[in-house]
Amino acid sequence: MTITLPDYVRDDILRNVSSALEEDIRDGDITAQLIDADSESTATIITREEGVMCGIPWADEVFRQLGDVQIEWHVEDGNRLAADTTLCTLQGNTRQILTGERTALNFLQTLMGTATTARSYADAVEGTTVTILDTRKTLPGLRAGQKYAVLCGGCQNHRVGLYDAFLIKENHVAACGGITAAIERARVLAPEKKIIVEVETLAELQEAAAMRPDQIMLDNFTSQMLAEAASIATESALEVSGNLTVDDARALPRRRKWFLSSGALTKHVQAIDLSLRLQ
Repeated sequence: MTITLPDYVRDDILRNVSSALEEDIRDGDITAQLIDADSESTATIITREEGVMCGIPWADEVFRQLGDVQIEWHVEDGNRLAADTTLCTLQGNTRQILTGERTALNFLQTLMGTATTARSYADAVEGTTVTILDTRKTLPGLRAGQKYAVLCGGCQNHRVGLYDAFLIKENHVAACGGITAAIERARVLAPEKKIIVEVETLAELQEAAAMRPDQIMLDNFTSQMLAEAASIATESALEVSGNLTVDDARALPRRRKWFLSSGALTKHVQAIDLSLRLQ
């Protein structure tokens, strides 16, 4: 399974790593100075539990910025891993390996945790017409990384930020004077951008559907309302958000495709237990 690194992710990696190393090292790693400056070592990183691989570009960048450490990866981002799998072998300056250890593992454990959560969601709706989307409920500063991890886990990305798509919610509707007015303004302001509109009632859905936005988000719709929605909005993608669980999503009408957005992909994440050991 090969995961393509989106451009918006690639642009963030250097900044993510530089900031993380500065946070950890500041004036220097005083413990690493106990080791001879010219000491060379080999080390491995293993996962103590099963999960989905993610974060190789971040770990690579950690040791690239520190200097003379080479990494041989034995897995790829997106791979499903069993417990005790060796992720990589590191060879190089001992001080640099140990200085970069925690920063590299922090990125890996968090992104692997995100990818593993996403994989559990993707597996839960396999064989249905439902696609799971992430949200903007991400760790500050690690949005791009977590969005990439969601892809590694088999789910898909919603908008990346406030700049790449319109998401017209209840407060935007109120401030603009209605759903129709908000959509009309969006099309004038940035006609090339995707328009997503949130609705809370079937009446709002009727109004939104008449404007044919790219996507309509159904907020806290009941099962009966969802069944009606499938017939009302035939020219816009439908996204389910709110009180619907992944198990409930399997019961959505199969006569059309659905999106289910969940903040849990990126905010209800448990880090994967990893370990680096010198050989």
